[in-house]
Amino acid sequence: MSKNKIVATIEARMTSSRLPGKVLLPAAGKPMLWHLFHRLKQVPSLNEIVLATTINHDDDVLIDFAEENQLVYYRGSENDVMQRVIDAASSVNADIVVEITGDCPIIDSGIVEQCIRMFLHNNCDYVSNAHIRSYPDGMDVQVFSLAALKKSANMTNDPLEREHVTLHIRRHPEFFKHIHLIAPKELYWPELGLTLDEQKDYDLLCKIIEYFADKNIFFTCFDIINYLKNNPEFIKINTDVQRKGDT
Repeated sequence: MSKNKIVATIEARMTSSRLPGKVLLPAAGKPMLWHLFHRLKQVPSLNEIVLATTINHDDDVLIDFAEENQLVYYRGSENDVMQRVIDAASSVNADIVVEITGDCPIIDSGIVEQCIRMFLHNNCDYVSNAHIRSYPDGMDVQVFSLAALKKSANMTNDPLEREHVTLHIRRHPEFFKHIHLIAPKELYWPELGLTLDEQKDYDLLCKIIEYFADKNIFFTCFDIINYLKNNPEFIKINTDVQRKGDT
């Protein structure tokens, strides 16, 4: 039994500027957040999952979802997401945080597990597969100790760094040791958008989820890539969506 409690935090809110309410939009009869939660439940090393949402009344429906699905939740600041993640992780006595955003509903549990194992078996403060882009956008995992995030929080009051949880850690490799996981050849597709930012993303994700729904709801990144290579017309659905970039 590991002495470290490993907890995934799901950052989610209903007031997304580009696609409001996106985390509860349905696919194959279930909300996107349901798909994400159940995929994370397949990750062997995770001890707990906590929804890190806000005190905004618009997010009351997320609390309803959490209670209906036995998902632990924490409500904190809408803008100081760094503090929200710290408090959410602290509320369940986490030692290691696996940070996942609610706009990654078809994340691959195997990739999440690989990032956790890289963190556990190396002397580092931060592991990610997202910031040297090689995997499809939407397979994003960040792993760090809660102690490292608290240290980072004590070092910055920059609003952008408080909003983007690990930005300060990533900007300061002299203080925090990084490891970046790079995709193997068969999963290398950095231009592919599998994240839920806009309506066109939702349209594509629905096609993917509904295709696999009666085959294997825990389809992998490899399965998605094969499906899209065999159906190249679907790739075009969201190619013109502008991403916000690496923050």
